[in-house]
Amino acid sequence: MIRARRICVTAVAVLAALAGSPGLAQAEQPYKSGLLSTTDDNTLPPGWRIDGEGGARELVWRTPKAVPMGDARVEFRTGDRLLGAPKPARDGRTFRLALGGTRPEQLTDLRVTAAGRRLDAAADDTHRSGSRVARMPAQAPANGVDPGRPGSYRTVTGEYDLDPVRLPGFDTPVEMTAEVVAPKGAAGSRPLALFLHGRHGTCYKPGSEDDVTGDWPCADGYKPIPSHLGYLRDQQLLASQGYVTVSISANGINAQDWEAEDAGAQARSSLVRQHLARWADWTAHRSSAPAVVREAAEADLSRVLLVGHSRGGEGVNRAVMDSLYPPPAAEDGYRGPVRWKVRGTVLIGPTIFGQNPVADVPSVTLLPGCDGDVSDLQGENFVDGTRGISRGTALHSAVYMVGANHNYFNSEWTPGEAVAPAGDDFGTDPEQPDPVCTPGAATRLTAAQQHKAGATYIAAAARLFLAGDDRVRPLLDGSGKRAPSADPARVLTHAVGGRRSDGFLPDGGAKVTGARLCSAIDPDPAVACLDPETPGSSPHFAWWETDQETGRSAVDLEWSAPGTAARITPAEPLSLHGSQKLALRVFVPPNTTGTKFDVSVTDSSNRRVTLGSVRVDGLPGSPDTASYWAQELRVPLSAATRAGLDLRHVKSLELTPRSQSGRAWLMDAWGWAPGTSAVKAAALPRVDVGRTIVEEGDSGTRTYRVPVEVSGHGSGQVRVYVLDPDSGRTETRLVTVRPGSDAIDVPVEVKGDTAYGYDMEHDIAVKAVHNAVVGKHRGGLTVENDDPEPVITLSPVADRVTEGETLTWRLSVDAPMAVNFWQPVRVLPVTEGAELSTKDVDPQWLMDWSGDVPDPERPLSDASLWVWLNIPPGSTGVDFVVPIVRDQVAEPTESMRLALTDDNAEPLPDGPVLTGTVLDEP
Repeated sequence: MIRARRICVTAVAVLAALAGSPGLAQAEQPYKSGLLSTTDDNTLPPGWRIDGEGGARELVWRTPKAVPMGDARVEFRTGDRLLGAPKPARDGRTFRLALGGTRPEQLTDLRVTAAGRRLDAAADDTHRSGSRVARMPAQAPANGVDPGRPGSYRTVTGEYDLDPVRLPGFDTPVEMTAEVVAPKGAAGSRPLALFLHGRHGTCYKPGSEDDVTGDWPCADGYKPIPSHLGYLRDQQLLASQGYVTVSISANGINAQDWEAEDAGAQARSSLVRQHLARWADWTAHRSSAPAVVREAAEADLSRVLLVGHSRGGEGVNRAVMDSLYPPPAAEDGYRGPVRWKVRGTVLIGPTIFGQNPVADVPSVTLLPGCDGDVSDLQGENFVDGTRGISRGTALHSAVYMVGANHNYFNSEWTPGEAVAPAGDDFGTDPEQPDPVCTPGAATRLTAAQQHKAGATYIAAAARLFLAGDDRVRPLLDGSGKRAPSADPARVLTHAVGGRRSDGFLPDGGAKVTGARLCSAIDPDPAVACLDPETPGSSPHFAWWETDQETGRSAVDLEWSAPGTAARITPAEPLSLHGSQKLALRVFVPPNTTGTKFDVSVTDSSNRRVTLGSVRVDGLPGSPDTASYWAQELRVPLSAATRAGLDLRHVKSLELTPRSQSGRAWLMDAWGWAPGTSAVKAAALPRVDVGRTIVEEGDSGTRTYRVPVEVSGHGSGQVRVYVLDPDSGRTETRLVTVRPGSDAIDVPVEVKGDTAYGYDMEHDIAVKAVHNAVVGKHRGGLTVENDDPEPVITLSPVADRVTEGETLTWRLSVDAPMAVNFWQPVRVLPVTEGAELSTKDVDPQWLMDWSGDVPDPERPLSDASLWVWLNIPPGSTGVDFVVPIVRDQVAEPTESMRLALTDDNAEPLPDGPVLTGTVLDEP
């Protein structure tokens, strides 16, 4: 008799490997029969199992090859439904996710993804042979000002290393180390640019080819990976142009962010603000500053640019938010005054798990066309997600860089330049080279080309946001100009905000005729904008927390002959008064050419004018790239002015295809005028979702509420998604929030019992809709099982039988449970006498439970018999039955041995090993 340690379900092939026995496998069986069947539809795929201790049941995935430590969040999904982000083990191969109330039979179509990329399956090459040839986009005309040219300032470089800081939720202090590159001898105070790297390995063993860890601090014999030194070229360019720059290290966060529910966004924000606070101190008391800071030009903290790479991008976005709208004090690692003003951000291949951009601070988001880490290019949400949120005057630019990968913007993540092992994040299959992103392809950039282009566009953002030089805006806002310093990179841009007027947005009650109003995220292919089977993906439709979203729409146009107009009619007429052009964001399938539209508008008096025609070609793309990305197309409004159209009251927009056939998606359309607008952040309410952990209790019913804090000022609207842990379904609510209010009221009823069960998470996710910001977007109530684990026994029912009968053992627990309970048993070799063979048992039984056949005849223990027994809720036991065949062969008495095992198929050291004996038929 033993105390049960876990709940466990696992898959046949992989757990054989995990057990360390090449021939050992197990058989899954249907719930109602009490066994796991290899042929049942509920079988978990290879590599998966369910494990756990106490009520903390876990879904476990193990991969033969380690997953490199990167920025994209590893996620478990069942179909399109997000189960959650698992926690990685130190080996980089094992990932665990607490399952709560998700039942084994619900775990169908399991997938492991990272930024939409499958990690648990080989790339689907179904569409590769039919892919169109990738073409390099045409080179754009040069802009009048090139920000990639070095300036005239002499520079000084040096490091500071301060005492580490403690951040909420992290056990180990985080380093305060940074590299400064600044102008030397420059007059007056200079703007400050702060760089934050992303999630990467933290330590390496010098001299090794691949010995990289995620530890912090580093073990003996290992050195820190200096990720913060990877932007020295960018810093040197900016410093030569008169900017003080500092790049900060975040290895201590990278080593611990897997424990944070927000993947470390709040911690990174705290670290950024800790450094800014030190710079504010040094500005006020220069003699207290480190030597390199004293030697550099004085920093002007009223003009700050934050540059974040990957998770660093999400981190600096949160730092901007926290500087304007303070976070809950208990979760914040910096609680001092804000003595700086962030004028803009640059976000390089960023994550944005919360899809919560700051709308009132300008941004430039670099989207690498060959990103193999954050491969869904979810950073597009830093543009799309700002629409309609606040005043709309801040420019938000997306910069799509054809042929750039994720890592090479950082030289310490670049092979041949990094001191630690490094690699190309865009994996290459030599047998099926990617036509766009394989090194050497015409569209793929070298590391040097990519880094130079990245530095140029960082400098463009600095010049626009910090220096106010509007001459570089055409490089960023969709005007179609290029910076020669970035050559030969092909760079395309689009933007929202700035001096754009009202927009035609598919959301908010717009009516669409002649085309389809589609949803960015929906499980129904007839509703979704992009069919899941489509090769490639769209950054505009990157997944969030749910498999269905409200308020993320586009207009899907498909035609087989020219001439049928698609009309978009907003709920109310909008104004294009004061605009010079109409700017549309449109994308077409990758590698297509020659898609043409006429663009027309109609005013409230039904006067209709065709403004002109546009043409768009698809981006270079493959099934492994996110190339369904919108390009900005502009048509002058002069024809409308000449025709006397009332531009203050435009009621509809029409796109009329002029190419023979095709497909296109309209994201939005805006009135556009040159120049930049003065930007002032609005006073908005801020929403943060917390987490409360309670015990279920032994009796009665208690009601708890999901903790939500609303702070800040004013009122706004957010959309709340209530995630049902049993069904996986989502309930959506549009809620008006005000500081101190309890408008987001999500009660959870907890029923106490004395039956053993699992921990259960009742979660919500929140997204801003209008006049609001969201910090911690997901949280909820965790109900912990507080009942003792059952005592489990394996005992004989019929362990001495004659041929033609059945050997039977019973797996029992001492009390009924509230959940399915799984326990493996394994057939072991006998230690004396003759052993039953594969021909002594029913052949169908052998096939069902081991996936094996009787021939060649061999001992039963060699037949991969590792079987998981299920005791259903409310039951106290299940029988394990072995049918013995009657043959005509005279045989001695034979036997088999059966033992309870752990999840590696090893017999439990304190468990019984039972013997079943079969007598020859008289």
